Amino acid sequence: MVGPIIPRRQQHRFSKWLLDEDHESNHAKGKHPWWQAVCLTGVDYFSTLGYQPGIAALAAGALSPLATLILVLVTLFGALPVYKQVAKPSPRGEGSLSMLEKLLPGWKSKLFILVLLGFVSTDFIITITLSAADATTHLIQNPLMPAFLQGQAVPITLILIALLGAVFLKGFHEAMGIAVVLVAIYLSLNLAVICVGAYQIWQQPSLIGQWQSALTSGHSSLMAAIGVAALLFPKLALGLSGFETGVAVMPLVKGSPEDTEVRPIGRIHNTHRLLTTVAVIMSFFLLTSSFETVLLIPSEAFDHGGSANGRALAYLAHKYLGNVFGTVYDLSTIAILWFAGASAMAGLLHIVLRYLPRYGMAPDWARATRPLVMVFGAIAFLVTILFQANVEAQGGAYATCVLVLMSSAAFAVMLAAYKRRAKLSSFAYALITLVFFYTTIVNIVERPDGIQIATCFIVGIIVTSLFSRVWRSTELRTQEVKINKSAQQFIDEALLESSNSDNEQISPPTLEIIAHRKIVGDWQEYENKAREVCEDNHLPLNIPLLFLEIEVVDASDFSDAICVRGVQVGNHRILRARSSAVPNAIAAILLHIRNQSGKLPHIYFGWMEGNPLEFMMKFILFGEGDIPVTTREVLRKAEPDHEKRPGVYVGG
Repeated sequence: MVGPIIPRRQQHRFSKWLLDEDHESNHAKGKHPWWQAVCLTGVDYFSTLGYQPGIAALAAGALSPLATLILVLVTLFGALPVYKQVAKPSPRGEGSLSMLEKLLPGWKSKLFILVLLGFVSTDFIITITLSAADATTHLIQNPLMPAFLQGQAVPITLILIALLGAVFLKGFHEAMGIAVVLVAIYLSLNLAVICVGAYQIWQQPSLIGQWQSALTSGHSSLMAAIGVAALLFPKLALGLSGFETGVAVMPLVKGSPEDTEVRPIGRIHNTHRLLTTVAVIMSFFLLTSSFETVLLIPSEAFDHGGSANGRALAYLAHKYLGNVFGTVYDLSTIAILWFAGASAMAGLLHIVLRYLPRYGMAPDWARATRPLVMVFGAIAFLVTILFQANVEAQGGAYATCVLVLMSSAAFAVMLAAYKRRAKLSSFAYALITLVFFYTTIVNIVERPDGIQIATCFIVGIIVTSLFSRVWRSTELRTQEVKINKSAQQFIDEALLESSNSDNEQISPPTLEIIAHRKIVGDWQEYENKAREVCEDNHLPLNIPLLFLEIEVVDASDFSDAICVRGVQVGNHRILRARSSAVPNAIAAILLHIRNQSGKLPHIYFGWMEGNPLEFMMKFILFGEGDIPVTTREVLRKAEPDHEKRPGVYVGG
């Protein structure tokens, strides 16, 4: 049976809508006061209060407050100083990945970034699925909800994710205003719950004694309990999730009137305020909530399916403030968790668009937002189904990715301090890096599912990225060609000499260029090369010639701007340029000369012998390989009309 045929015009409209690169699904444009940007960071960071206290109590039991205290110390004296340093070179939201990219150049940098992108992708995808799953938990556990919703966690979570994707397909604009309202309401409600919990403990001082007994019953001393808590705190690492987002929103932070694009000191200072504020607020809520939930909620309520599982503070809200307030709290939590998924989707799109297309490691359609939203939405569906919308089960993957990113940030800051020869700073950041490495390793050992999921993402990104890089390798890949004054003079002179020549073999006038790899660079080298090319291609010895030399600077870069300069050695005129790939640069320069002069340039190569597979790998990895053949292929793809295509000749 043949399906309905979509008219070609409708297909064109759908393709245009789908691949619209100007589609705006990221955060709102413009600059905002730093306290508003706190809210945009907070929808990700503060929303973890929806599930963090319950996961902490389940993981550490009576030791949860001590383990949380260690987490807070790591936050304030580890993560906060690190990300203040990351913010300095990140005024446009580059983050720690950009620092590592600059500190580790070449393919080493690209592969490392691809691995980290795997963790970033896992982090953001799990943020979407975990937040939606916890929003579902708050919905179905609410006592006012119909009973038939029980057992429907997976379909409800999928609906929430689908709604999130639909919003991004439509367009996501007023992010900042929504974030301010949600965070203000959510923190106010949480503060009310914390205050009521503190009052209950004040009214029942025996609860503290019971907790102290539970704390010391399994340990010989308080120091022993603290030691065990230090081993358990990596399980609580969900509470460290907001720092990368805090740096990512830097472009939206308003600076001072004296700021410039080169020195945005005010914006950096205000971002430091932002990071400090979110760290202090979150530290307060993490400490108080972990203490109150352990004292006021029975331990069995935290088990899977229990009334406090994934919603410890909501449990307290319903118990001590009634179902009406509890329902308002649930709705607020559902809203901020859903919006945290939106923030994660925006962050994921931002990261992918920042790196993969620039590396040539994504197809052209990846520059558009809507196809990526569909891909990420499908992955989020799959993750939700695999984990059965279980909040606690996804915590390991989330914590692992957060810790890997924070470890890489600490490593980047340490490496930057070491390269500045700041010995004291590099030593301090080395200690912080060790703490994060330890925390990451413990988390991976305790909950290997996190690294397993991240590995799937990493392998998928690396394989698809390298395949895309190979597939797109014969694109022109050049952003711009600039020819300096002396190089332009050489081109003009050669064209003039060619047009004034009486030799019929070079009429109509063309520009004859010899592709050359410099060895010594003396007059004799160019003289011998010119004679050899003329003899091999049956050209007159007095023909006006130019030499073109391309130096490969960083073959791992996919595209670059090419600056051509002119150099004269004896009576030989040489055009020299630097690029990431020789064939692509030659093709771009030839097309630029054609467009500027209106004349077709011809380029001459010597014949290359060797294994074609070896040549292909040299081209992909080192930007060289079988240069004549590849140059012609790049020109063929860039200019389909062979009559307008610069000529490529191989002699020898």
